[in-house]
Amino acid sequence: MKILETLLPWKRTIYTTVVLIIVLSILNFYGLFTNSFPVLNWENFAFPLFSLVHLLFLYVLRFKIKEYEHTDPQMKITEYLLYVVILLYLFYAFQTLTTLLSSFDFASHVIPNTFWPVGILLFILQISLVALSFMAIHFRKTLVGHYNMDEENQHIDSWE
Repeated sequence: MKILETLLPWKRTIYTTVVLIIVLSILNFYGLFTNSFPVLNWENFAFPLFSLVHLLFLYVLRFKIKEYEHTDPQMKITEYLLYVVILLYLFYAFQTLTTLLSSFDFASHVIPNTFWPVGILLFILQISLVALSFMAIHFRKTLVGHYNMDEENQHIDSWE
């Protein structure tokens, strides 16, 4: 893990993740079999909407690291939502891999020349996004700190 931390410090991890989210949000509209961008498909808007949770977590993480603050309940909720978003990222990667492997079933049909290069690039970017998400969570644990439930319960005023 130390090698990854030297290759990808926390700032580079955050900025690379933001760039990957933007690129994957654009490529999410690309149809592999059709070689077109069907923008009016409502399913294509799911990835950009769910990635907003990821962007919120990255913003909070960057703020907490820069200001030397500790974790809070809102950050914990955002991180738990990020776990769900990571599962959705894995679903998209599995869906891309399934689409790539299903091309052998359509050998008699015309498949665009860009099918394999764009499909493999999309799959690599999706897996990289999952890995960078776990790196961001690791930086939250090492640089911001763990979630201390006893500390959170100490500051609750039950009379308010």
